[in-house]
Amino acid sequence: MSLSVTYTRAQLGVSAPPVTVETHLANGLPAFNIVGLPEAAVRESRDRVRSALVNSHFEFPQRRITVNLAPADLPKEGGRYDLAIALGILAASGQVPAESLADTEFIGELALTGDLREVPGALPAAIACTDAGRSLVLPRASGPEAALAGGEVLVADNLLQVCAHLHRREPLPVAVQPGDATPPPVDDLADVRGQLRARRALEIAAAGGHNLLSS
Repeated sequence: MSLSVTYTRAQLGVSAPPVTVETHLANGLPAFNIVGLPEAAVRESRDRVRSALVNSHFEFPQRRITVNLAPADLPKEGGRYDLAIALGILAASGQVPAESLADTEFIGELALTGDLREVPGALPAAIACTDAGRSLVLPRASGPEAALAGGEVLVADNLLQVCAHLHRREPLPVAVQPGDATPPPVDDLADVRGQLRARRALEIAAAGGHNLLSS
């Protein structure tokens, strides 16, 4: 299939309007054009996506690639569209199943190695995806913020993990809210063996709010 559609979200203040990423592969001299981003952002995103795909051991299609980010009049900035663009190229070239992209939105900046970097505005995007009935895939570092939305938020460390999930080989983990993490262990006098008099003195001082001098 030489045409694919992926979904992502822009950041506009505290809102996250939807962005559709259309990717088309055509015959002709190899080229990679992105429509719908400012010129500098296009150049940066294009280079990141190409390097991320190659360094993740995917085939970068030697065809004329056109990527359209719609709607065109919506302001777009930053690298948050990298993941959706990369997946659009992989789907259009048959390297990931296109049907697996239909009910999921993707946000994340790609490093040249294919790793995913944290993006701002994860919570508004997660809320918007939940309201739209879609799941969201984003970098693990953005997971705790996005998990506060309460919807289906999945996290990944790199592009390879996302593709393994799309191939149904290895499901992505669900994002965890900050308060859901297991608290670190704390010291407890009950764990002290022996030293009965010293323990008793510490307990009395703590209970009564007394000063204690240790030597």
